[in-house]
Amino acid sequence: MNYTELSIEERATLQIGLSHSLSLRAIARLIKRSPSTISREIKRNSNSAGQYIASQAQQSRCRSRLLCRPKKKLEFDSELFELVAYMLRHKCSPQQIAGKLRTMNIPGYERTYVCRETIYSAIYALPVGELRKELSSVFDKKKQRADPVQVVWIAAAKYLT
Repeated sequence: MNYTELSIEERATLQIGLSHSLSLRAIARLIKRSPSTISREIKRNSNSAGQYIASQAQQSRCRSRLLCRPKKKLEFDSELFELVAYMLRHKCSPQQIAGKLRTMNIPGYERTYVCRETIYSAIYALPVGELRKELSSVFDKKKQRADPVQVVWIAAAKYLT
């Protein structure tokens, strides 16, 4: 089953068609959609007065799309991101960080595990700037192995408490 949401143009056409008292089937033919799609759209996005307003329907769609997306594990301003950045600055690789986060037993941070791909994605998703350059330069050195220094792990645990 292939499903695509109505675009803002299709919603505007739907609103205009309803204001001109066109039938649901006529509107469906205009925008090349199924009449049941048009019916569901009107039922879902009509206001309390029974009016369909395209801009409100589009806003409702955007809000519902935001709610159904999963939350990011590694937000830029979070404590977890700061911990990962601290470990990267101390020459730990994303693989080492992911492994250590899994075994750390810090109260309140039981779910701090993020995989190495999440760490790479978070670093490369940063806007171009000094922090991105600094963090990406740590692990971009031609397969240079980071030294897993035990002091870094102790300092990281102290950082969170």
